[in-house]
Amino acid sequence: MSLGLKTGVAYAKELDENDELSCYRDQFHIPKDGNGKNWIYMCGNSLGLQPKTTESYIQQELKDWANLGVEGHFEAKNPWMPYHEFLTDAMAKIVGAKPLEVVIMNTLTTNLHLLMVSFYQPTSTKYKIVIESDAFPSDRYAVESQLHFHGFDHKNGVIEWKPRKGEELLRIEDLEAILDQQGDEIALLLIGGVNYYTGQYLDLKTISNLGHAKGCMVGIDLAHGVGNIQPELHESGVDFAVWCTYKYLNSGPGSLGGLFVHEKHAYNNDLKRFSGWWSHNKKTRFNMRQEFDVMPGAEGYQLSNPPILSMAAIKASLDIFEEVGMNALRKKSVALTGYLEYLIGQIDTDRIKIITPSNPNERGCQLSIQVKNADKSLHQQLTDKHIITDWREPDVIRFAPVPLYNSFEDVYKMIEILKKAL
Repeated sequence: MSLGLKTGVAYAKELDENDELSCYRDQFHIPKDGNGKNWIYMCGNSLGLQPKTTESYIQQELKDWANLGVEGHFEAKNPWMPYHEFLTDAMAKIVGAKPLEVVIMNTLTTNLHLLMVSFYQPTSTKYKIVIESDAFPSDRYAVESQLHFHGFDHKNGVIEWKPRKGEELLRIEDLEAILDQQGDEIALLLIGGVNYYTGQYLDLKTISNLGHAKGCMVGIDLAHGVGNIQPELHESGVDFAVWCTYKYLNSGPGSLGGLFVHEKHAYNNDLKRFSGWWSHNKKTRFNMRQEFDVMPGAEGYQLSNPPILSMAAIKASLDIFEEVGMNALRKKSVALTGYLEYLIGQIDTDRIKIITPSNPNERGCQLSIQVKNADKSLHQQLTDKHIITDWREPDVIRFAPVPLYNSFEDVYKMIEILKKAL
């Protein structure tokens, strides 16, 4: 990515002047220090910044609640009854899915458990689950609890896809070897589409094909990928996926998650599932004495009526994504992250190294920096200078320049401060 790149603040400003998306930075609240100076915020991989429109979107629902009471379900400016449907098309575009395949509901791990009810159907001989050795802890806990629920010991039931000794990144041929050797015992692959620790973006279609060839279901955790990379979930063929919306989708702390169920499962009413009245046919939902009639597709996994205030915050952000488009966001992201990689490469030190893949097709916004003899002090020095990144034990600082609100000058200034700290 270093071809044609330069150092110096003047060049960073030139890149910003030529950036077609630079105007969107002003649509977000940038945290400030006590003197009113912007922080350099590189933590969108953990919590995205708030769009300035979020307040008005939520206020609209508060106003309609105040003025209409229960009638807001049908008479609000954005009627609450079908509110989740206002999010579906934009969300489907972001993950590369059909609207039938996507719904916003619950939170990530809740959705993961609900989908494993359908897609983890172990037998006495085919019950094992493959995860990354450094999967996000919540996924590991969910998988282990599912194994216990079905009467299996997680120490035997979890198979870890590990990097090779002395390496940080996963190799697809090692997953293939696992499936060749143990595929008859594996019921499910649950893989992070973008690994939270290294930032590695995995080839979802290849993973899907490998798993299906051995009769395994394939699920993807897109928490660190959604709104960041273009996973093309429908084309990938994975059976299901889950994600949160508070990272790159900027919906606020603890906001709702989303899920994807591939179209090939949309009309299979024989799939086991946990149900509630919001998964029932919406035409007869309020006829309380009807037998259960599940809706097709992802909507058929809903349980309860949606929390409107949280969905309003999601809508504020998704409307920005709809306006910008993932192609433009991804193009800027590749340039912005490449610039960060280039500047880190110019630092004369052996204290840090990038462990995220250098190939832009194998990463998103995030670059993970491994710190030699780490004791978190370098991260603390950056924090003291209002450089907001995050630390992951035992020795990694994660930087995530987000194309919607980070600038090339942000990246340049951060690296100048990092050099002084080093």
